[in-house]
Amino acid sequence: MGTPLNPRSPLQVTLTATPNEVTRGETVRLRADSSERGVTYEWHVSGGSLARWANTDDEVVWDTSGTEAGMETATVRVTDRQHKRTSEQSTDVRVRIPVIDGRRASLSVHLEPAGVARTDSQALWTAIRNSSESLGFGEYQDFIDLVLCRSSQGLDRESRLLRAEGRAELKAVGKGSTLPYPDVDAYWLLKTATEAFMRLRCGILVDPRRPGEPFEGIDLSEEQHRYQDGPVTQDEIETMWRAFIEPIPQDPKFYTLPYFARILDGLRDVPVRGASKFGFPCDAILRYKLTHPCLIELLWNYWEEESLLVQSMIEISRRFQNMRRSVEPDPLAHLEIAPLLPLANLLWGYIQDDQHRLSVARRAYEYDHHYGITLIGRAVPRLRGADSRSKFLEAFHSLLKLCTTFFTQADDMTVTPDGFPVLNGLKEVHLLLTEGQHNQYGDLPWTARQEMLMQQWLLARPEMRSFLPARAMVAYPEPWMGTVDVMKKLQGWTDTPTLHFHNLAAFGERILLSIRFGDWNSVIERDEAANWARYWRAEIQGYIHAYRATTGVDLTSDRLDVTMPAVHLWRRTERQVAGAGRRRAAIGGAVGAGAGMAGRRMRRTPPSGRPY
Repeated sequence: MGTPLNPRSPLQVTLTATPNEVTRGETVRLRADSSERGVTYEWHVSGGSLARWANTDDEVVWDTSGTEAGMETATVRVTDRQHKRTSEQSTDVRVRIPVIDGRRASLSVHLEPAGVARTDSQALWTAIRNSSESLGFGEYQDFIDLVLCRSSQGLDRESRLLRAEGRAELKAVGKGSTLPYPDVDAYWLLKTATEAFMRLRCGILVDPRRPGEPFEGIDLSEEQHRYQDGPVTQDEIETMWRAFIEPIPQDPKFYTLPYFARILDGLRDVPVRGASKFGFPCDAILRYKLTHPCLIELLWNYWEEESLLVQSMIEISRRFQNMRRSVEPDPLAHLEIAPLLPLANLLWGYIQDDQHRLSVARRAYEYDHHYGITLIGRAVPRLRGADSRSKFLEAFHSLLKLCTTFFTQADDMTVTPDGFPVLNGLKEVHLLLTEGQHNQYGDLPWTARQEMLMQQWLLARPEMRSFLPARAMVAYPEPWMGTVDVMKKLQGWTDTPTLHFHNLAAFGERILLSIRFGDWNSVIERDEAANWARYWRAEIQGYIHAYRATTGVDLTSDRLDVTMPAVHLWRRTERQVAGAGRRRAAIGGAVGAGAGMAGRRMRRTPPSGRPY
């Protein structure tokens, strides 16, 4: 009989590696010899990987692929569970780099995009995007429904505060304001609430003591994709914002955007004053326009108008007044809105207030003044503008083309994208935008935005959608779009979905705001322009796609398009109407003489064409 085992004696283990020097990618056999039976093994290596093994395996295979040059370590932990003893042993293996043609070879290649330097102006772009989203229809609809339609029961604290804030602003806006007609209280309330919403949501506050206000409610996960130099926090964005804004030269206690500070530097002899209890100063620059700029762009109204939003409301208003169209059959002949429903009284007030709304011609003149583009149609008179931005469309489309070239370079990891062409394009567009920043700038866009938001809300009402039901399987981002699409189908207007026009409005507004309010004339480094293109890439490429969908023009083509969008839209509508006429004629000629007479009657009906 052998000597009985002493359970307190140490557990003896020997670890060997064969071979103990290899070229990376080769395998090493590891073996553990223990003085006891019934033990378990736990294997670890500092690099590479082990072949599949169980805890009873005293021998494993080590693959050194992926290890670094030098010494690597293998470790085994042996456990005797019966006597509760453990022993751990390690051994080193030298790993060499393979050599090909006298040079050390690398088995993997990893390319990274060119370095991106963060600039303080990115905080302005975040503020612009946040301001644009806060003025969206979804926010507006929630505000109007909360202030006008819903009771306070069941509302959370945030909603109750918003309701109270909205009604306080509503009271301030509506003080002393009435319409000169009876029985329009509901419409007056809607109009005043819309102005209150605009006052609450339009623009950003420029104040280093309150740097977080322009960024309330931002989606940081979305910003992570736009700040491509690494993760970004709201504190970092607020720090960039404080570094970006500048004091007003005439009143250093207050701050404004660098672009405005540059303008004010040339107007040092003109004072900057705030409002007093007696009103606004008549001989000075208004301070609130510098410290709280309203970030809206008239291009938004242009594309929403081209979607036939306004014309849809015009046709519904005419039918509400019992006016029949000359084209038969009248698609709205059976439109009936019960007087017990709130929409009837709202439409009554809307029609009574028609003389106080902007006319189509008034907006068309301002589109020409801002961007050198206008509307085309029966309701638009021949324009003789005193000041037109005839070069804007060429400069803007050229900038978009330069951005697509920049994106191609940025996606190629072997190329460092050049931001200088984009910078030159930004300077040109900025100059043209600021040249048109006079006369009605600010006032007409404000009024036009207010009126079109109300039109969208009226078209999104349940009473309207019950008569003009949208396609149930189309996921419209905003409920009014389906109503406009149904109107265009009924009236025989363009068959381009309203969604594309809305994307042009939303994306185009953000792009132009970032150019208009940026101090681009003082920028000489390409990093600023490169960051601008990267930040707004989604909007730029979204605008290019929507433009092709609506006009049929590809802005990425080498052939630069400088034709007004309205011309392309008019041509597409004419082709659509002509194609519909040919199809009707073919159907009429195929069913015999009786059907031929009906076909001739159909051909005598004038095509709808563009409604304007």
